[in-house]
Amino acid sequence: QVQLVESGGGRVQPGGSLRLSCAASGNIFSVDYMAWYRNAPGKQRELVARITSDGSTDYVGSVKGRFTVSRDNAKNTMYLQMNSLKPEDTAVYSCNANIVVSGLGADLYWGQGTQVTVSS
Repeated sequence: QVQLVESGGGRVQPGGSLRLSCAASGNIFSVDYMAWYRNAPGKQRELVARITSDGSTDYVGSVKGRFTVSRDNAKNTMYLQMNSLKPEDTAVYSCNANIVVSGLGADLYWGQGTQVTVSS
């Protein structure tokens, strides 16, 4: 069984920073791409950032220059450093990852999400 667990969410004032983590655990053979999504009230789920196994990254335009996605392959963990946060960044942030499970092949897994609230 594979699990993705996010952590690091919370409440912060506009202009502040947070660092989210997404840790994969279980009978993992390898982790391909990993990604962060967010769901804000009244809006569609949005892809925020993604990173491949070799470190190539991609961001939605609204977070470019403010957010940085990274990963530690040895720990099967992805991070999202969020700086200069704005109220419109408020959302539940979830991670997903394409994971190859030993003996079973590849599948897409999701974490449970972590709340980020940007408010004064």
